[in-house]
Parts: sequence; structure tokens; C-alpha cells
Amino acid sequence: MIRVALLFGGRSSEHGISCVTAAGVLSALDRERFEVVPIGITRDGAWTLQPDDPELFGLRAELPTVLDNGSRVRLPESAASREFTLVHADGSVSSLGEIDVCFPILHGRFGEDGTVQGALELLGLPYVGNGVLASALAMDKHMTKTVLAAVGIEVAPWVALTPHGWRDDRASLEDRIRALGLPVFVKPSRAGSSVGVTKVTDWSQLEIAVDIAFAEDTTVLVEAAIAGREVECAVLEGRASASPRVSVAGEIVVTGRDFYDFEAKYLDPDAAELICPAPLDAGELGEMQRIAAEAFTAIGGAGLARVDFFLTEHGFVVNEINTMPGFTPISMFPSCWQASGLSYPELITELVELGLAASR
Repeated sequence: MIRVALLFGGRSSEHGISCVTAAGVLSALDRERFEVVPIGITRDGAWTLQPDDPELFGLRAELPTVLDNGSRVRLPESAASREFTLVHADGSVSSLGEIDVCFPILHGRFGEDGTVQGALELLGLPYVGNGVLASALAMDKHMTKTVLAAVGIEVAPWVALTPHGWRDDRASLEDRIRALGLPVFVKPSRAGSSVGVTKVTDWSQLEIAVDIAFAEDTTVLVEAAIAGREVECAVLEGRASASPRVSVAGEIVVTGRDFYDFEAKYLDPDAAELICPAPLDAGELGEMQRIAAEAFTAIGGAGLARVDFFLTEHGFVVNEINTMPGFTPISMFPSCWQASGLSYPELITELVELGLAASR
């Protein structure tokens, strides 16, 4: 039986969303093939052994959290071993046995950004998903846009801000921002789930919006708003060096809100409608899939990703790439694959097998 260490929670502002993702994966893993070791990372960064119980981490009115139960999970001492160790709350120590593959379903910084991936690679531990470079690139919206634009993929115009630049060169930056026109979106460069994002419809709102984004990250993006349908598709790495596989498209239709913010995504079931498959003609879907595969390749993607687009009257504009998208059974990533003929449990199995086969 393959032993899978499921890593979830973490130090980022998306801690609760990672826990919800864990509930979905715990429910879907094929227990005839996989034995799960649930490792919950607290908001303070403590690695703890958690119960194998998806009910503890399911989506509800208040997002779940990893509670510090006093246990501590220790990684192998070197790349010569895959044995994990458990330090119990009373200080006694026992072996958790060898782990065949890690599944880091961590969202946001300190997990989706290449940090955990680097730690696992240092120890020679196989893991599911993107490597260090792709994870770090896609986590940083400024760098993602820079790379995609360099290979000819259309992205929304933007201006990147840093604290010292905003302080010392503010007039010049404000001129560039105003050239984008209203409205604009102000967002942290390295955060997900729309945390810290503000839609600015009047220039008097800009300073507060920038402050909110700087509270999440040291780089902030100001992006031109794109008028178009919000569509997404899911990507899986190809087997044996084959081309990436791309699902059918899904569409987000926001109702009653200015944009698809954190509450609309996770807390208000009436704020948006997720349509999958999205109503696209064959030419539109083919073009979207082509661009998604190209974007995945451009960042050096592995394992999985969700590519988010705006479909405008002039064509597709890539909004961002998520290297560890939301993974509840009703999230867009698994929904797109289910609409493409791959069930949620089959998708989880495919990801684990890709992680086992990966050459880092």
C-alpha cells in the first residue's frame, strides 16, 4: 500500500481553505491503494499529526483550522531515509514509518510558493505537484505576468509597486497607474483566494487599497480591469513527457458583488454561479486549451494547475495560474475534470501517481 503524507493548513492567510481542501482529498483517496498520514501545519508553523477525519476540516460558516494538539511530526534526518517521526504531546517518540509520497495541499505563501517543495527536495522526498521554480513563479503574480508576456501570452496591463518605490517615486508610479484607466484592481503579488484585493473605482480609493495589499505582501500589483467572461480550465501534466492535458472550461458568473472576492469564493453560496462546462464553441475551447498548455509549459509546470482567463471581445487574456488550486469536490479544478470524464477519486489517484513518477 502506498503511504501518502497529506500536508495541509500552514502559515498563510489561506490556512482555512487548505483545511477544506484536505477534507475533500481525505474523502476521495482510494483507501484500498493509499494509506494516509494527515499532517496538519498550524498557523504558527508547527507540524502536527491530525485525525484521519474529513468531517473535522469540512467547509462550514466558520473556516476550519489546524489545532495544536501538542504532537510534532519530524521529517527524515537525511535523504537516506523516508521515515517520519512522531513526538507525542507527552514527549514520547514513535515512528510514523516510511512515506512514499507527500501531497502538499497548502495554499498561499509558505507552501504553494516553493518553500515546502524545496524542503522536500532537499530530503529526496517525492511529492505531488509543481516544483520549486514553477511554484515560486506562479505564486508571484508580477513574475508570472512577466514570464507569460515574454512568450507572447496576453495578460492584463499592470504596474508593480514596492514599499520603497511607492515612497520615493510615487508621482511617477501614480502617473503610470492612472494611464491604466478606471477601474483597476489592487492586489498583493503573492497571495491567493482574493485575499487583500480591492477594486478601485475612484482614484481617491487608491492609497487605502495599496495599504491593504501591502499588509499581505511586499510587492503589490495594480492591474487594469478587463471586461470579459471569467473562464477557467484545469491542467494535468502529461504522462511520460507527453504534452499537458487540459480539461473543458468552467465559467464563474458573479451576482451581487463587484468581483469574485474571498467571501464569494468560500462563504456566500449565492454570490456566484459556477458553470461547468462553460458554453464555448469548439474554436474558443480549443484556443483556450492551447493557451493554458502553453502557459503551464512556460512556467515549467508539473503535476497540476488551474489557468484563469478573461474572454474578451478580442480573445483570451490570462489572469493567473494557480499551482495548487482549491480541491474540494465542488471546486472548479475537480469540477472541470469531472466534466471531462475524470472522477474526483480518479483525479486524486492520477495526481499521486504523477508525484511518484516525477523526476526532480
